[in-house]
Amino acid sequence: MTTQASSSAGAGRPFWKEPMVWLVWGLPLASVVAGIWLVVTAVRAGGADPVIDDVQRVSQIQTTDLGPDDNAARRKLSAIVQVRGDHVELTAVTGDFAGTSPLVLTLAHPTEAAQDVSLPLARDTAGWRAPAEVDTAHDWNVQLSPQDGSWRIRGRLQKDTQAVRLAPSHGGG
Repeated sequence: MTTQASSSAGAGRPFWKEPMVWLVWGLPLASVVAGIWLVVTAVRAGGADPVIDDVQRVSQIQTTDLGPDDNAARRKLSAIVQVRGDHVELTAVTGDFAGTSPLVLTLAHPTEAAQDVSLPLARDTAGWRAPAEVDTAHDWNVQLSPQDGSWRIRGRLQKDTQAVRLAPSHGGG
């Protein structure tokens, strides 16, 4: 009698109340959903590369030209970029800096290359300046170089700040 009572009690229980059903079907189903979500996220992110240098990818090695960084270190260049409400200005320039050459300021978004901004700086009495409204709600990778690219100095404008010091990436500075 006890065997009939226990079998009739198990037969009346719906399948979704069985813990083994959740283990056998639930975990693999959760894995499939998470995998699809991961693929969708990766596709939406795009192929944005946060490196703004020309990088040569050969086999499993990535190389780039560090000559402009060496030139900036040799010339002992540094500068401060200040973000104002409607413009960006370059102040406190030090080192062997050719004051008459046209300069280019590049603001590179850390993850979305489509938001990168390249600003030609115009010389004025106080230094260099470019009209621009910069969103400081996130970080920016900042690079300053002449139009010919013979040297470059870099820095990182942190979130919610208005100034960044630019210096050579290596070789002192």
